[in-house]
Amino acid sequence: MTRDMPFPSGLEAPVLTRAARPGLCTDCGVSRMGDGRACGRACQFIQPDYPALERAAHGRATDPARGEEGFFGVTTSMMRPRLDPPAPGAQWTGITTALAAELLRQGKVDAVLTMAPDPEDRWKPLPVIVTDPEALAHCRGMRMGYAPLLALLEPARAAGHLRLAIIGIPCQVYALRALEAELGFERLYVIGTPCSDNTTTENFHSFLRLLDDAPDSISYLEFRADFHVELRFDDGRKARMIPFLQLPISQLPADFFPMTCKTCVDYTNRLADITVGYMGGDGDQWVIARNARGAEMLAGLGGRLTTLPLSDKGKRAGAVKGFMANTARAAGGLPLRRMPDWL
Repeated sequence: MTRDMPFPSGLEAPVLTRAARPGLCTDCGVSRMGDGRACGRACQFIQPDYPALERAAHGRATDPARGEEGFFGVTTSMMRPRLDPPAPGAQWTGITTALAAELLRQGKVDAVLTMAPDPEDRWKPLPVIVTDPEALAHCRGMRMGYAPLLALLEPARAAGHLRLAIIGIPCQVYALRALEAELGFERLYVIGTPCSDNTTTENFHSFLRLLDDAPDSISYLEFRADFHVELRFDDGRKARMIPFLQLPISQLPADFFPMTCKTCVDYTNRLADITVGYMGGDGDQWVIARNARGAEMLAGLGGRLTTLPLSDKGKRAGAVKGFMANTARAAGGLPLRRMPDWL
């Protein structure tokens, strides 16, 4: 059964009838599959084994002696690209959805599992099955909230989609890899995006209300690599840049970010075939192909990417320690509870 909503052709949102586990679960979707007991061996927060799953997915585990793998995970190639021209409505330039759309166009997959905006709330993620490459334009942009993506594996398989592309964040991808051998699919292409935290969509709306007097007009939000949050609006106002240290962190409830997200060790999505996101401080997206499938997907975009040289500068340790200390002061130590508005 699918939702009866105004979706474009080639995009469907199956109704998910089972509930997520209560407590620490951030609802990757596994608890909604079968009897839900697969969580015990699939959840990255229970007893993760990244080296074993890296060997299964990439043919080897991360080797810190190989360049920057200690920071980024298994890497066969790394680049700093932009889609040219950028895709309208994309969070950055549209590389992630372009990779998936090309797999559909070339007939390499039957469907793509990803997120679209809920018709009733543009910030709420809605798990969808996409079979038309043009429909992926509807999936561009950021969503914020728990997203039971992997619950779509069962309806996708029931519909005969045995070759899938899956766009997911690290906790979703870890669970997928942990269960991959028993799922019965012919081929999976895994497109990963970085993630550092999550919260409920309801909590996210509370955050938006702290950022702006007209939160419903915010149409775009991005935590940028230059330590600013960018806000765009659909009411004609100019975009705003807010320094991280001026964010109202101290006004958020203690449970705004779940404990699991606070303990996550996989920002770079180490088990994806390819990771798309920013991992440097220069503002561009970085793309990491981790195995042959990642390289295959990247090659599928042909000449649509323009690149800049990779950069490597500064000393991470001091900057990270200083940023953490300043964040702690801004959130709870200074009388103003955030950085003074000197800028």
